[in-house]
Amino acid sequence: MIDHISVAFGVSDLERSARFYEATLAPLGLSRLVTIGFGKTYPEFWINLRQGMARIPLESGNHICLRAKATGDVDSFHAAALAAGGRSDGGPGLRPHDRVKYYAAFVIDPDGNRIEAGTFPAG
Repeated sequence: MIDHISVAFGVSDLERSARFYEATLAPLGLSRLVTIGFGKTYPEFWINLRQGMARIPLESGNHICLRAKATGDVDSFHAAALAAGGRSDGGPGLRPHDRVKYYAAFVIDPDGNRIEAGTFPAG
């Protein structure tokens, strides 16, 4: 189990990104607890200011996946991210693989960081 994560490449505008993540992470039960930290009871997800940073290249392939409780939370995560200025990198849906079937959505934040929300539906 991960204790906390910092968005690896940071963010170029702290307040813009804090507003983005505040809206985007709310459907997953995470709220802004401190200036740059989001969580349920303590900060588990951090953003870091990197002034003057270049936009993250799309081909970087890096992303962070956060667990959702249900498919509706994944849908809400995706919608909230788009409404907050993010871009879709894969809409909500089933992602079947050889051994496991999961439901996920992928978004890109204003700096190019990729965030996924996923859950494992029963059945």
